[in-house]
Amino acid sequence: MTQHILNALSPCRRVGAGKLHHFFGYYNKSAWDASDRYLLANRVPVMDADLTPELVAEVGFFDLQDHDNYHSLGKTTAWNWQMGCQLQWLDGMPGRQFIYNVRTMDAASFYPGFASCIYNVDTKEERLLPLPVYVVAPNSRYALSVDYSRLYITHETIGYSENGPARTFPLAPAGDGIHYMDLASGETRLLVSYEDLRQFHPRASMDKAIHWVSHIEINPASSRILFLHRWTERVKDETCFLHRLITMNPDGSGLRLLECSDHPLPQLADDFDPAAVGTFDYEKSEYQISHPLWKDDTQIIVWGPHDGEIHYHLYTDSDQGEVRVIGPDILTENGHMTFSPVDKRWLLSDTYPDSTTNQRILFLFDIENNVRHDLGSFYTDPDLRKENRCDLHPRWSRDGSLVCIDSVHESQRQMYIIDVSEIVGAGV
Repeated sequence: MTQHILNALSPCRRVGAGKLHHFFGYYNKSAWDASDRYLLANRVPVMDADLTPELVAEVGFFDLQDHDNYHSLGKTTAWNWQMGCQLQWLDGMPGRQFIYNVRTMDAASFYPGFASCIYNVDTKEERLLPLPVYVVAPNSRYALSVDYSRLYITHETIGYSENGPARTFPLAPAGDGIHYMDLASGETRLLVSYEDLRQFHPRASMDKAIHWVSHIEINPASSRILFLHRWTERVKDETCFLHRLITMNPDGSGLRLLECSDHPLPQLADDFDPAAVGTFDYEKSEYQISHPLWKDDTQIIVWGPHDGEIHYHLYTDSDQGEVRVIGPDILTENGHMTFSPVDKRWLLSDTYPDSTTNQRILFLFDIENNVRHDLGSFYTDPDLRKENRCDLHPRWSRDGSLVCIDSVHESQRQMYIIDVSEIVGAGV
């Protein structure tokens, strides 16, 4: 079903052609290389299959200066519909290199069966690393890793599937958490454990809950890390998730709590039916801390509650804890937000589907003039579930003139490029 409404100032085009499906995944990194010529993408044979460890995704890029020709450079079975395989360029390494997650036969690795691979586009060489990556530092010296099998239990949408019955994990182990991995040597070490987090400003709601970490991000200077610490007693109902926004140094020191949304959970009653929760109810919860990202080396944009109200909030990573609301009467829904890489005046984001029209809005927000520019409205199939849905996940080009999204409004999962130069250039 094709339904989309576009801003006349923002031309939109699909990238690539054919019957195969393409997507990048998350919003937190650019799919473009440093030259803005090559656009990373996953290619898959289906739009919305349930994931199994056997389902293959190709990894490669579109050449935007050669008729969008797709270059398939590898394959992986370590991926999900939300984040793909954590495909990302390594800007701090020489030439054109990217990294992505893979499955291996190494049962002796710390996370058995999972690793990451660096591919050098110029030399065609591949190098395997011992842990899967969640995010890579902008300087490309290190990456951070978590257990995707644990995520598959706690937050299936962002985990990697496994065959057989669901595994049981310890609630807050001292031997697992966020790992640091040196990208040159492959050496790894545990930075902060789940037990460390449970003991850091502890809450009573943590005692019987299983703990995990998501939304790990590293600031532009590669000197500070943010993440969401989450815990719950009911993993199948995301409205029961509790959240904290925490920052730390790359060696695991300097833990700082910026926000906590611990709150009463009537959903824990024995007669509560998690199946009655709508697909996007969790994303629209008034308690959720969601989608944090660094604006610069010291400020963090996030959707979440503070002082009894939920907004787009801008936090300063300091002991003083300065917080201010962004667009209080305009930005009233959760979204995937990032600032322009060249002009922090411009905030790019989206909305989740309207419950009646199933339309999602892509927009730019001018934080200096408090003006929102809607770029387009894109239909999504309401039959897609949490685990196989297709969020827009907007991403900037390196020069800040283009935006790339994933969308299913043409009944295929494809990538689209929107030209925003007329808008962002008008007031520069």
